[in-house]
Formats: sequence, structure tokens, C-alpha cells
Amino acid sequence: MSSSPTLKTFPTLTSERLILRNVLESDALAILNLRSNELVTQYIDRTKMKSEKEALKFIFDRKKDNAENTLFYWGITLKTTEKLIGTVCLWNISDDRKYAEIGYDLIPEYHHKGYMNEAIINVVEFGFKETNFTTIEAFTSFKNKSSIKLLEKNNFKLQKDRRDEGFPNNRIYTLKSN
Repeated sequence: MSSSPTLKTFPTLTSERLILRNVLESDALAILNLRSNELVTQYIDRTKMKSEKEALKFIFDRKKDNAENTLFYWGITLKTTEKLIGTVCLWNISDDRKYAEIGYDLIPEYHHKGYMNEAIINVVEFGFKETNFTTIEAFTSFKNKSSIKLLEKNNFKLQKDRRDEGFPNNRIYTLKSN
């Protein structure tokens, strides 16, 4: 069995309308908006971000994680404006580097336009082809109908008999490599 490669530079991914890139200090206000927005965080059990300083620390931490290959955290930008509209990540990577969890969020004005679908297609392809993950899972609230629809559209399957310990509203969706 081969282990997943250690990447020397953080990968930039592109789709028809998007660039997925490392987060930048200039993204601090957008990260603050994402991580404090009521609509974005309504189904996520995490403390809301409160300041630009906190956003900058978060960005520095993610850039360090990216550099160390402990996770992959992309800022989602439109090709036309390069403005950060969301984030997507592969994290909670197993020690054997065969499993990762996917997470994502998007500024509300960009919801329901297919952007996150484009991003997930790219990230899943990267996860299976470039890092050799065999399983990617997503944990989402059973109340988050948009997230469930997105996962199902991308062939993630509900694990009916599994529960997210400590998060009774979450459901687990799994996608296996071919």
C-alpha cells in the first residue's frame, strides 16, 4: 500500500468559475463574515468568530496546517473577481492518510448557484487522485436540507446506522473511491 504523498506546495484547484487557493491575510473580513454569519453557522456547533484579529489567527493557523499537510483548507474565489466567497476543506485526516472529512461553507449571497458543487467536485477528485484517500465523509445536520442535497448530488451515501457522537442532529455521509 502506498501512503499519500506529502505535497511541497499547497495545491490550487480550478473549475469553470472558481479558483480554490490557500487562504490569505487579505481574506480576513470574508473569513470573519463566514464564521460569524447566522445563516452560515445555523447548523454548525462552533463558536462564532468575533473579530478580524481572530480571523487573521485562524488564517495563519490554516496556512500552517496546509504547509504541514495536516489538512487541506481552500478559500473559494470567483475567477472573475478573486473575491473569497467560501471555504472547503479536507480535514480530520486519519493517521494512515486513507480517510478525510470534508467541510464547507459559503457566503449566503452565493448559495444555490452551483458554486459549492463545483468546489466539492474538485476537492473530492483531489482527495481520491492526488492524496489517495479511500473514504471521504461529511457530517451535516439532518435539518440542513441544502447540504444533504449537495452531498447526495455528489454520490455521498447516508450511513443510517452511524451517529456523530455528541452531535445528535448530525448525520454521516460517506463517499468511497472507485
